[in-house]
Amino acid sequence: MLQGKLITLDEFTIQETRKFPQATGELSSLLRDIALAGKVINNKVRTAGLSDVLGKQGSSNIQGEQQEKLDVIADETLIHVLKNSADCAGIASEENDDHVSYEDTFSANSKYVVLFDPLDGSSNIDVNASIGTIFSIYRRVSELGKTCTEADFLQPGNKLMAAGYIIYGSSTMMVYATKLSVNGFTLDPSIGEFCLSHPNIKVPENGKIYSLNQGNTNKYSEGMKAYLNYCMESNKEEGRPYSHRYIGSMVGDLHRTLIKGGIFIYPADKSSPNGKLRLQYECNPMSFIVEAAGGLGHTGEERVMDVVPTELHQRVPIYIGSKNMVNKALEIIKEKEVVG
Repeated sequence: MLQGKLITLDEFTIQETRKFPQATGELSSLLRDIALAGKVINNKVRTAGLSDVLGKQGSSNIQGEQQEKLDVIADETLIHVLKNSADCAGIASEENDDHVSYEDTFSANSKYVVLFDPLDGSSNIDVNASIGTIFSIYRRVSELGKTCTEADFLQPGNKLMAAGYIIYGSSTMMVYATKLSVNGFTLDPSIGEFCLSHPNIKVPENGKIYSLNQGNTNKYSEGMKAYLNYCMESNKEEGRPYSHRYIGSMVGDLHRTLIKGGIFIYPADKSSPNGKLRLQYECNPMSFIVEAAGGLGHTGEERVMDVVPTELHQRVPIYIGSKNMVNKALEIIKEKEVVG
């Protein structure tokens, strides 16, 4: 907000576009289309307990996970809205086996493709906890005028043009990042618009919260266990022990991390030696957002956004959040593993 004036998402994206004379407005239009899908999904989420959209769908996604009814609704909503957009060449969804190329003339000439996790944190749906939509936007590498190809979706995160998420929590917020900044917009239900509420978000360099599934400790490496011990040890100078918070929704945990600082970890373990979270649908977009806000996303071996994807549903470990906390975690883990 500037001088008490509400700035809607549409107004904000138009103002941002005007800063670049060469901009065509397609990226801004695409962000507004995604916001529209978010409003539709938000309406379904808000009335979930009053309509037949809670519970299992009775089908599984490509990962073999049971789909919730709202998973499918959110997925279909995003596919429909983006298909009718004049600025999207195709999509890839965590819920589907392969990418979808839109065949019409407008889509074939569109410069961008969109990847998304339609409803992150599905296990939280039936208990009314935070869930969200994650999206990322790439400039396509295939020839304009033709249908997009798999290569458009298998780009590393350092090629992202924009990424964001919509969190359906105590309020509904859309947070999106470009290479320039990260900004948050809260949905005002009285006017049905996302309005700027969190301009130029910066993640604190340090935090007091660590977030991971501590119930999996026995599956973790000795280095990971050493870092957990570090988090729980008392140290007045460093403000430890840290508080443990884990929602079970990457959107929910990372939204808190982005605002308050902290670290979110989903490491490799004995059950998931390659990690569990998806590179293209979760780790890359969230790392893009966090790094644009001054934080860091790392796999334990390299920066998340430098990983070159080889498949749409590839998984990686992730350490993400406040830069100093991520670096400290990596230092302790590597030190323990070298000694071991």
